[in-house]
Amino acid sequence: MIAPLLLATRPKTLPAAIVPVWAGCVLAWKLTGTFDLLLAVCTLAGAVFIQIATNLFNDAIDAAKGADTERRTGPQRVTASGLVSRRAVMVAGGVFLLLAFACGVVLYQAAGWPILAIGVPSLYLAYGYTGGPFPLAYRGMGELFVVLFFGLVAVAGTVFVQTLEWRPEAFLLGGQIGLLSAVLISINNLRDREEDATTGKRTLAVRLGPKPARIVIWLEIKLAVFLGLVWFAFGLPWLVLATLPLWTLGLRILWGAFTMPEGKGMNRLLAMAALQLVAFAGMFHLLAAKL
Repeated sequence: MIAPLLLATRPKTLPAAIVPVWAGCVLAWKLTGTFDLLLAVCTLAGAVFIQIATNLFNDAIDAAKGADTERRTGPQRVTASGLVSRRAVMVAGGVFLLLAFACGVVLYQAAGWPILAIGVPSLYLAYGYTGGPFPLAYRGMGELFVVLFFGLVAVAGTVFVQTLEWRPEAFLLGGQIGLLSAVLISINNLRDREEDATTGKRTLAVRLGPKPARIVIWLEIKLAVFLGLVWFAFGLPWLVLATLPLWTLGLRILWGAFTMPEGKGMNRLLAMAALQLVAFAGMFHLLAAKL
């Protein structure tokens, strides 16, 4: 049972939780010259636990709604395939939410009520992304959710925990990371568009159709690049170069997005999009440390 549950946590998606905290800590250090390791670890652990809980709830809820079928071209889903019961997957998701809550207690003691304003919606949306009365993933709001919570909120919140300040630089970096994280969701939804259309999952790709869905991916990458120019306004011009991976990996992703047929082959693009996100954070870290 452990191995299927590990599969349901979707380890390959975890960069979307790790990168915002990593980059946010680097930015906080760049701006202030200080860094609290304990708070960084608690922030990172909380983000990863929420991501895992979201993935587990998604696995169980999609199976219950019939959204994962035999036509699925993405990675195997453990609930729909019968490897683990829905109840067990939901319980595991609840355990990870409790772990995230425990991390939040430490952060609350250090940073006060803003952690509640960030943490409570984040904890709920781990379930509400696919469950509840208004599941975002079924309403075409997945990309918006990712930009907001895995970008702006995650990065600015990390910087706030470290500095007790809401810095405009953090929202700029959060916008870039949120857009690059949304690329993963957009590719995933484009890959699964035909299946989702038959199961009532009205993702943005289903709502817009195949050609506009591919343009969305182009916009996400290009906007992340152009946002980088704003670093000039903050007197940190070298951080513009953090977008260099987007001019290599990003162009390859866009080529595939516009030329590849929907389906299993797009799993390669997903891996490249995750690598692009990590490469951006790595370049940002290198530039911030050296310049």
